[in-house]
Amino acid sequence: MRKKERALAFIEVLEKLYPDAICSLEYKDPFQLLCAVQLSAQCTDARVNLVTPALFEAFPDAPTMAKADLKEVERLIKSCGFYHNKAKNLIACANQLVDEYNNTLPDNMENLLKLAGVGRKTANLILGDVYKKGGMVIDTHAKRILYRMGLTTKQDPTQVEMETSPLIPINMQSDFCHRLVLFGRDICTARKAYCDRCPAAEFCPKNGPVK
Repeated sequence: MRKKERALAFIEVLEKLYPDAICSLEYKDPFQLLCAVQLSAQCTDARVNLVTPALFEAFPDAPTMAKADLKEVERLIKSCGFYHNKAKNLIACANQLVDEYNNTLPDNMENLLKLAGVGRKTANLILGDVYKKGGMVIDTHAKRILYRMGLTTKQDPTQVEMETSPLIPINMQSDFCHRLVLFGRDICTARKAYCDRCPAAEFCPKNGPVK
């Protein structure tokens, strides 16, 4: 089976497994999603969802976050890890949105990457979930599963994105990546791939880069 065929077959499997898959981060608007994704770096989504209610109650939008006290933001997000840098980036990013983008998230990769604390993973999530423009969100689950499935030979997230993006139709990329997260937690885990109960096992390249 060629890569493109395998990718489309995998999409179909994941759609059946997780028909209602959505982003596991909890938010009310694009700005809150942007903040939550930044907090999720090196942190579980479950932990972020415990932290953000108090954070968003205090600073619900870019104008209030832009004026936030650094120490207060640090206190609220401390349990997410790397809280010094994350707090600085949240405030700096909010100021950029207010001063340069009329309090609106950019709708293109170039300008999203100019925001403090925003890398390609975050930008692709915003492009896909907010603007419906597609985007391969290469987190630890996506990188592992796409490699095991033989859809990429790369390990660098940007290279994985570039190699796999042509294989997944743009209008399916956002949902596909959300489903990869669930699949990575349930079946194709970091500790072990449970091939005996994997509905994609029949076309997974057993002799590929990783069994």
